[in-house]
Amino acid sequence: MRTVLEVVAPVFLLIGAGYFSALRNVLNADQFRGLGWFTFSLAAPALLFAGGTAGHGGGGGAALAFFLGSGVLYVAALWGAKRRMSLSNAGTFALNVSFGNSVMMGIPLIAAAYGQAGLAVMLTILALHSMVMLGTATVVAEIGQNAGAAWPKVLRATVAGVVRNPIVMAVLAALIWSQTGVPLPGFFRRTLELLGQAAPPVALFCLGGSLLGFSVRGAVPELATTVLLKLLAQPALVWLACLWLDLGSLETAVAVTAAAMPTGANAFLMAQRYAVGQDRSGAAVLVGTALSVLTLGALVGWFRG
Repeated sequence: MRTVLEVVAPVFLLIGAGYFSALRNVLNADQFRGLGWFTFSLAAPALLFAGGTAGHGGGGGAALAFFLGSGVLYVAALWGAKRRMSLSNAGTFALNVSFGNSVMMGIPLIAAAYGQAGLAVMLTILALHSMVMLGTATVVAEIGQNAGAAWPKVLRATVAGVVRNPIVMAVLAALIWSQTGVPLPGFFRRTLELLGQAAPPVALFCLGGSLLGFSVRGAVPELATTVLLKLLAQPALVWLACLWLDLGSLETAVAVTAAAMPTGANAFLMAQRYAVGQDRSGAAVLVGTALSVLTLGALVGWFRG
């Protein structure tokens, strides 16, 4: 439990710093938007490209189990939500229940709980995490934004939206570069790493700055469902996938723990980018992170025991 608290506490402190900066008018709304653009368009792509070209080995089975379980949950959540809301809102809901805080919380917690061997498995999952989840979310959001248009226009808008998404394109570029076998120049990798290190804390700071305008009135049932699905259903589905694939204890522990991470700030940034469900997404990050102290503490204790 102490390990989890040490990982979660900085998350809340960064969110709190953003909130009080907005409350005291240290930064105005335009400045927060500028920070959000910096995070989504520069820092996060740099982080993902650097990580995707680092050449992590092993952990393929854990990654497969993770995406099998997460994919089932995403599709089920999207289908269920689409029956009572627009596709754009349903896409935000599905991303909130399936996209976790794998960098800011996942990396330090996995490293502390399972050591370097566990971290290597986690980095393999991370290599495709943003491309698979955020890429799918981008396609759904673009289709939702162009609902009612002719299919050729929808297709063009969807492709253009994916191409314009710097996070998705950064991961795709990393995958292509990795296939060449050419190492990144040392100075360039260091530059990307320095820039990328700003992404998680600045995203959380921006989330805190947006709390003044939050309103989840009438959305409490949806928020409760989101948190329950993210913290309980997703790790359960990934665990079942691990059993089906007959994975070893370490890969199972890392995959299930990664799936149990609360909703990540990038889900909030996606909702903010498309102006759909930002309040609900931000609340999912906040409430899910708080409750994950209990669920992650129990899960890590069980696996380590």
